[in-house]
Amino acid sequence: MIETAGISEDAFKKGMRELAAAVNVITVAHNGDQDGLTATAACSVSAEPPQLLICVNRDSGGHDLIQESGKFVLNVLARDQEDVAMRFAGMDGADRAERFGLGNWSELVTGTPALDGALVNFDCEVAEQISAGTHSIFIGHIVGSRTGDNDGAPLLFGDGQFTGLATRE
Repeated sequence: MIETAGISEDAFKKGMRELAAAVNVITVAHNGDQDGLTATAACSVSAEPPQLLICVNRDSGGHDLIQESGKFVLNVLARDQEDVAMRFAGMDGADRAERFGLGNWSELVTGTPALDGALVNFDCEVAEQISAGTHSIFIGHIVGSRTGDNDGAPLLFGDGQFTGLATRE
């Protein structure tokens, strides 16, 4: 018989630490306010139409702004952008208002901040929002994108720390 009670929150978090994932910064701007967060829960949905999804905790600072604005940018970070990931995760002690103080920022289509030098920026309009436990899943229709000019090495998060891929010799 299959156990249907599930696992504890601690067991879930411990297991998920083993799932290495790309590190992203999700940014949002609306009515003069801007915010953002570091996230690993993002993936493609479809190529036609071009869509991706992000999972955002409803208690995070950017959640309500994404909901209100109906847009966001998914910035896929390069290995050398760990400082930006730490800033948007609130791990470097900086005030929340200082999040956009690191890096250079520009806009693509929606007017949402896009990190210059990221591996790729996906500028999205929210096509659908789904409630799932403590999070919202935002499905974004990609209305613009830009690839960076860096070496293409992604920033990853696994085993509870930032890391990168080993290079092949």
